[in-house]
Amino acid sequence: MADNKGFTPDGQESLPSAPTVENPPPYTNAINDFNSKANLTEKELSLTDDPYHPFEHRDPNGASAGGALAHLLKSSLGTGILAMPMAFHNAGLAFGMAMTLIVGFLCTHCVHILVKTSHDICRDAKVSALGFAETAEKVFEYGPKGMRPYSNFAKQFVDIGLMATYYAAACVYIVFIATSFHDVINYDLKINWDVRIYIALTVIPCLLIGQIRDLKWLVPFSMMANIFIVVTFAITLYYMFDEPLVYSDKPLIAKAAHIPLFFATVIFAMEGIGVVMPVENSMRKPQHFLGCPGVLNIAMVTVVSLYAIIGFFGYVRFGDQVRGSITLNLPEGAWLGDTAKLLMAVAILFTFGLQFYVPNEILWRKISHKFSPEKHNITQILLRSGIILLSGGVAAAIPNLEPFISLVGAVFFSLLGIFVPSFVETVYLWPDRLGVCKWKLVKNIFLGVFSILALVAGAVASINEIIEMYSDDD
Repeated sequence: MADNKGFTPDGQESLPSAPTVENPPPYTNAINDFNSKANLTEKELSLTDDPYHPFEHRDPNGASAGGALAHLLKSSLGTGILAMPMAFHNAGLAFGMAMTLIVGFLCTHCVHILVKTSHDICRDAKVSALGFAETAEKVFEYGPKGMRPYSNFAKQFVDIGLMATYYAAACVYIVFIATSFHDVINYDLKINWDVRIYIALTVIPCLLIGQIRDLKWLVPFSMMANIFIVVTFAITLYYMFDEPLVYSDKPLIAKAAHIPLFFATVIFAMEGIGVVMPVENSMRKPQHFLGCPGVLNIAMVTVVSLYAIIGFFGYVRFGDQVRGSITLNLPEGAWLGDTAKLLMAVAILFTFGLQFYVPNEILWRKISHKFSPEKHNITQILLRSGIILLSGGVAAAIPNLEPFISLVGAVFFSLLGIFVPSFVETVYLWPDRLGVCKWKLVKNIFLGVFSILALVAGAVASINEIIEMYSDDD
């Protein structure tokens, strides 16, 4: 990101029409220095400058709209869509369908306002592109004076939230892979190994894949994962419709105690907030990301439709026996069902490298300066290995996929995916650009309250399920 040019160095003559200030602060790098209490900001200096058009400064060799759409779809069609039948089990057919569409709309809106705010603040800051955390930082830096000292806090909050989200999702990946191999191998070989043994075995290839630090080496794994996922979906759809569907024994609305688990699971499934800004930043024509139809709208309509269809018919097909991933409901011992389970497990294993790459890049940027360059390699190896071993330990502690997915969705995705975008937009528009009767403020307060309720209720329900799981084991 470009250095901050707005803070005037000592002794430099200010722009002719800029406001006069006493004792202007020394030149500082706005990325790292959040203690500056400067009254003269970039925003004020740039008012007299020619309008800056960030889209004109993007890489002309960047991703096309079609490429961006493919990236968004790929990031959304993973373990989340396979968990949708379980979400419908916790909601009921009618309530689940209605709320899936509503939550899908809310998630799409939150992504939209985040990207729109990022575009606007890029124009103010005169930079071509900003990531999620950098957008939050700049919005606070340019926002109301009372918010400016918290710009670095906003950036660190988003960065730490992204790291926690991806690391937690990596734990879910390990549980999913281990459970898939557990079900197939235990049944076919007539053994009774605990799922934690498979978690320990799963950690071994994860240790190897997690050491990959260059995205180009992850491309072959990603391509194979895409093929495996398509084959798995085809097999799953075959089993979903291989028998007459029975609707009469499925409730339209589930018990109230299960509703929070539904929202937590749906938010986990739909929120791809961590990949949105990197994908948008990579586009050569980012103006095609928003709008109608736009990359975002096409991707989210496709994703929400697929999630609703898989969730609805998956629950109708397997009923109360549905599990945290619908592939785990496929017939045991049947070669086609076993193939789907194993292919999906391997696909998720191949995706683990990309899932693990993102938070490690954020973490390494924050701590790399603390180590001498000659120790960077061994430090990265030890750091990555330690985090993967810790993730395996967390997965072994909570080896049940269903409450784990709900817990991750409730705690992390509701904060980053809904609360942060709505709060960031409010800060950017404050105080006089919030619309007629401040309707945008009212809307964002609703989104914030919804995300906090989803966090608290979903986390409590998920933790209660985990406690019950351990109580049953005793």
